[in-house]
Amino acid sequence: MLTSARPAPDLNLVDTSGRPWRLSDNRAARATLLYFMRSTSCPICNRHVRDLVAQHTDFDAANIQVVVVVPEDPDTASTWKAKRAIPFPVLTGSAHESVGLTRKFFGSMQQSGTILVDSTGTIRHAHSATIPINSYDKKGITAAINALP
Repeated sequence: MLTSARPAPDLNLVDTSGRPWRLSDNRAARATLLYFMRSTSCPICNRHVRDLVAQHTDFDAANIQVVVVVPEDPDTASTWKAKRAIPFPVLTGSAHESVGLTRKFFGSMQQSGTILVDSTGTIRHAHSATIPINSYDKKGITAAINALP
């Protein structure tokens, strides 16, 4: 997994409408919190997304753009996003491995995690786990947001 205080890779993803999305094109004056889900069918990952959605106004007030990255195709991601009324961009693509989230246990368990990237493209928080219950570090995210310059 990536470590903090390093430049983030310029992720090239696709949104649920099939449009390209690049991290460098979407930073502007905001920090970006990327949540990488194990899969849209993972109940624990879905619980973490519900928590992110519940904090939507807090993230907006802190000028944080939240993005959810899923390993599925854009059609699956679009259906999943609509069913759950997710207000954040949901992106697809092969970004998990580009940030160090690999498949563990003989290639059967996709790692999940969170990365907070500031407006300059520097990673301010990075956390990952093979077991999804440990992939969402709410206290660490909050501390990293509060420490943003």
